[in-house]
Amino acid sequence: ARPQISVPGRVRPEPKGWTSWITTTDHKRIGILYLWTVAVFFVLGGVEALLIRLQLGAPENTLLSPERYNEMFTMHGTTMVFLVVVPVWAGLANYLLPLMIGARDVAFPRLNAWSYWMFLFGGIALYASLFWTPPEAGWFSYVPLSSRAYSASNGQEAWIYMVHLTGLSSILGAINFVATIHNMRAPGMGWGRLPLFGWSILIYSYLILLAITSLAASVTMLLLDRNFGTSFFDPTEGGSALSWQHLFWFFGHPEVYI
Repeated sequence: ARPQISVPGRVRPEPKGWTSWITTTDHKRIGILYLWTVAVFFVLGGVEALLIRLQLGAPENTLLSPERYNEMFTMHGTTMVFLVVVPVWAGLANYLLPLMIGARDVAFPRLNAWSYWMFLFGGIALYASLFWTPPEAGWFSYVPLSSRAYSASNGQEAWIYMVHLTGLSSILGAINFVATIHNMRAPGMGWGRLPLFGWSILIYSYLILLAITSLAASVTMLLLDRNFGTSFFDPTEGGSALSWQHLFWFFGHPEVYI
């Protein structure tokens, strides 16, 4: 048998077996992980939507209590916005973008893998609240409905943690896509030759960096109001409930373009 020759700088082959999916940094595998995880959350969100429509399908229906209806409404909207609509594009971009621009991988492969796991942990944090009391202040969590006085359960904390984790996942992913598109295009691929999908992901990434940082600040202030005695959104202590709407929709309107 020929001796194995170690070539400096040579890329090691990816390990085999199911554990390789946990440790992978390959952009195609991470894209597949994103898309399958999104598919699971899409089904869960669809079941929640079905329960909502069944409750509304007949007058005086008692399928869901008012509290359960609010919880299903919140879980459905949150799932579709934060766990389906944004990460599905991260999955498609992970798989397709390096192939389209002639890059071997994204700019920061390990950061890319960590972005996926934070997205997954965020979804798990939200759905773990089903075992106790889910959030019930709507996917937009307007104050004072989301304040401790009106949402005393810890489900609202689960919502906040989910936003923090998925938001950081999206921000790190966006940084990765911007760096990849700017610095790793194949020789000769100027901006005029960048595929339209590449342009869409670049603008998507810029919008995430603009919008989700505002959301992260908003939910941090809400967390502090609920647990540490601050009063960012409490008018009786000099805060403003309306400022939540301004901060949230600074995220929410770019979200429709994201």
